[in-house]
Amino acid sequence: MHPYLSIPSLDSAADELLEDGHLWIQELIDGDLLRFRIDSSGGLQFGDQSRVLSPDDIPLEYRYATQFVERSLDYEAALSADLDGVVFYSVATYQRTVPYDWDRMPPVLGIDVWDGERFLPPDAVEQAFERLDLDPVNAFAKEIRATDFDPESYTVPGSNWYDGQAYGVVLRSKTGKRAAIQAEQFREPEETPPTTADPAEVVDEFATPGRLERAATTLSEQGDAPESDALFDYLFDRLLRQEHQSLVEEGVHLGSVRARLSERINDSITD
Repeated sequence: MHPYLSIPSLDSAADELLEDGHLWIQELIDGDLLRFRIDSSGGLQFGDQSRVLSPDDIPLEYRYATQFVERSLDYEAALSADLDGVVFYSVATYQRTVPYDWDRMPPVLGIDVWDGERFLPPDAVEQAFERLDLDPVNAFAKEIRATDFDPESYTVPGSNWYDGQAYGVVLRSKTGKRAAIQAEQFREPEETPPTTADPAEVVDEFATPGRLERAATTLSEQGDAPESDALFDYLFDRLLRQEHQSLVEEGVHLGSVRARLSERINDSITD
């Protein structure tokens, strides 16, 4: 699977990025790189920044994102295209630094496409993800003259995915050059002392009656019976995505999380 180098900061990027041509300014997303490719039979293979992921051992931070791609991908559109050698690059979103609105934030946002020979320009990347019925990363501005962009006076705008400043922006040219500007408030985040989360409290704050009701409604609309097992499968990976720091990074025993979520779901069904 074709590799993807980290996006350099504007300070260390090639000078010619701002010397000619036109730029797209896209939101820099606080997440991890998720690569994937689609074979001729519609099979999906995923990878992170450095390795191909085994289908039987997907890391927790990628589980919701990979499942979302598997569920949402327009397989008919994918199989009608010549995808030999094509690699799609996206950002898997889960709780890290930025307090995104997780009900709005897509599990993956497409950022690049390798067509087997080169990286596509940003407009073609946007179209490619939309054809697959996946969200491309949002753009704050398109086709601005590179020479008109002044990094000294530029202020990172508000995020599309929560009520606050974006994590940063990515400048992209049509020739594949790119650079990132990170918002100052996220360059040196405040260190917070480690805390031990109470799994019951975390689950209770997540699995509110309103969320459980919305989950049951969604399953019903999809043609699935909103029974306890189906509700658990629907909610568990969403919980790990939204509360990744307090549950996964703090090393909480996930068996207790599973048990508490099952208890909340069963209580809601019997009420």
